[in-house]
Amino acid sequence: MPSRSDITYFGAGPAALPTDVLEEAAKALLDYNGTGLGIAEHSHRSALAADIINQAKADLAACLDIPDDYEVIFMQGGGTGQFSASVYNLVGAWVARKHKEIFANVQGDPANHPELIQQLKQAVDNDLKVDYLVTGSWSQKASAEGERLLGSKHINIVADARKTNGGKFGTIPDESNWKVSKDAAFVYFCDNETVDGVEFPAFPKSLEPGPDGKGPVVIADMSSNILTRKIPVRKFSAIFFGAQKNLGLTGITVVVIRKSLLLPTTSQPSVALMRDLGLPVPPAIFQYETIAKNNSLYNTLSIFDVFVAGSVLAKLLKTYPNKIEGQEAETDKKAQLLYDAVEAFPEIYKIIPDKAARSRVNICFNVTKGGDVDAAEKAFLEEGAAQGLIGLKGHRSLGGIRASNYNSVPLEGAEKLARFIRAFASS
Repeated sequence: MPSRSDITYFGAGPAALPTDVLEEAAKALLDYNGTGLGIAEHSHRSALAADIINQAKADLAACLDIPDDYEVIFMQGGGTGQFSASVYNLVGAWVARKHKEIFANVQGDPANHPELIQQLKQAVDNDLKVDYLVTGSWSQKASAEGERLLGSKHINIVADARKTNGGKFGTIPDESNWKVSKDAAFVYFCDNETVDGVEFPAFPKSLEPGPDGKGPVVIADMSSNILTRKIPVRKFSAIFFGAQKNLGLTGITVVVIRKSLLLPTTSQPSVALMRDLGLPVPPAIFQYETIAKNNSLYNTLSIFDVFVAGSVLAKLLKTYPNKIEGQEAETDKKAQLLYDAVEAFPEIYKIIPDKAARSRVNICFNVTKGGDVDAAEKAFLEEGAAQGLIGLKGHRSLGGIRASNYNSVPLEGAEKLARFIRAFASS
């Protein structure tokens, strides 16, 4: 049987974790800091738990240079849960803004002004839009969830990569063709499409704030490329990501959100009003303000998962004095090694996404050696596994090969895979 040191894991998620982090976590599971109890046994209401949460938040803020006017919250439900939570919360924020505009000069109970309530209803019916950039499987699922919650008339597809790429994902449509709504509740995009190997090279210029600092409400799913490069956090209204790729274990989801979007109870549209407007009411567990107000402890949060994430962040800060820039340089170096190896044999390998949209994190390609793609890819996977290179099978919806270049993959592992890619092509 192979040992851990014999294996380099390129699976798309859950991803591998640094061995020293796992060793520390294993000890903490049995006895945390000499308390006689394992970390998973301590109350999530204890001072110990609060310290773990606060340290993880501080270290994430340090890694990503998160400004003070943003909040970090830990939630559950994964990135998929955020497809719903983002709609619940930011549509509510849009309604609150419209309500404030329409009732700006009203004194007393708004219920005494049915004509203004009707005006608000008309604004919802005619103007409420949620914008989605569809560039892969995850953004497609996000838009489908938005449509399920709100109905199709409130959903605007800014661009769909399939319409300009022969019905397939693999590109990012030119921004000159994007159709962004004038006053969307938010604009969503998936910064890195794990399934399709597509990554935005930078923050979209079409979504940049203007000279006055104002711009669209932009949210991004960064579940698979968080902590792999520097992020212009201020250009985003919110960022969310599951922990299981580069941060820790499956079970917690992080939301980084501008504090001005965390509506206090007195500013939130009432449940009765939202129902009257025909809009969904968020479950309390998905309400950002509620989670933030309780320091992520509205319900029983897995403190062990937060502890593991905190250990990963502490290791990153210790490894790279320049924080995320050091990890970005390593990620780019590993990705270039792999793309160079694949590109060296165009008659053997075919990279799936367009070059301008290639992910540094999920490298997707087909093996065409011998003309029988299925047989060639089966041989590639079997021979790679024999050398300890595992987790390379592409997503079931796309097939092919997918090497997920997460932070836990060491440079030596990328070099080993690059050598194998070259040797397989030459054999």
